[in-house]
Amino acid sequence: MPTAPTQQPSAERTPRPTPPTGSACPAPLASLDQVPWDRLQDSTGSAAAVPRLLERIASGDPDTARAALEDLRKRVCQYGFVVEQATAATVPFLWELAQRPHVSCRAQIIRLLENIAGARQWENTAAAYPKLLNRRENHVVWERAARQAVRARRGALPPLLSDQDADIARAAAELARTLGE
Repeated sequence: MPTAPTQQPSAERTPRPTPPTGSACPAPLASLDQVPWDRLQDSTGSAAAVPRLLERIASGDPDTARAALEDLRKRVCQYGFVVEQATAATVPFLWELAQRPHVSCRAQIIRLLENIAGARQWENTAAAYPKLLNRRENHVVWERAARQAVRARRGALPPLLSDQDADIARAAAELARTLGE
């Protein structure tokens, strides 16, 4: 009795679908590993924990994000006005997170950006005690760099100002006032 021919497996590879390119949104926090966090300081010492905190904020889980943001706030803008060396490097990622709809604590992130933009603790102290400017770790430079980092991304404000979430729009308006927009 004749048998049906059996099909041999193909030696050809099946092409895998490639991710879309062009205007597609980049992966969240894609350039996080390009910052030498372990060589920067936050209020606890090494800023090596900052990337993990930013990733937890991006996670989408409200409780995790809120706790991570509180920890990050203490590290990069302690007391709401004392910035650290790692603050300027953190700012672009905060702007990115503030624009992502799935991030649950966007209004609080915008308020943190406002605190950073208004920080003048070290600058005011150095005006009274100029010797601070001669220290190896120049906090005034860190503070200015952090404020400039917030200003550099202010083009992201218009969509936040018109956000349907009133808390986000209000926080964005306060940030705009702080920036003199």
